Amino acid sequence: MKITLLTIGKTSKTYLQDELAVYEKRLQRYVHYTRRDLPDVRNTKALPADRLKIQEGKLLLQQLSDTDELWLFDERGQTFSSEELAGFLRQKADSSVKSLVFAIGGAYGFPPEVYQRADGLLSLSRMTFSHQMVRLIATEQLYRAFTIIKGEAYHHA
Repeated sequence: MKITLLTIGKTSKTYLQDELAVYEKRLQRYVHYTRRDLPDVRNTKALPADRLKIQEGKLLLQQLSDTDELWLFDERGQTFSSEELAGFLRQKADSSVKSLVFAIGGAYGFPPEVYQRADGLLSLSRMTFSHQMVRLIATEQLYRAFTIIKGEAYHHA
């Protein structure tokens, strides 16, 4: 199975970039993992939030193939414990999902077209995090889930 994390914009904080690189390297030991940071939409100050969401959504949808299974990180999504996320990933691998794509939207979320294309919604917490932090938290949780699947000691239940 291949896992891709699609994000809007880049991580500007060095400390987050460094930690993200650590968990991405670790995660790649278990699964073919890539992160694609889509460019920020230009002239955002002149765009209303709805137009910005639509443009970001178009960028995101252009990255997908018909066979990708798309899950959005969204505040209204299903919440999992780390063990439940591991079970979710195990189930996806067992059901022969070839390409699992997780997406983190821009500051205003996703437009309706992206929600319509999505196979489901996941929430990392009922709290709100910055988009830059969500990348790190999501990547660490994916790594943690694979250590649970493999029965490794990283996760202490």
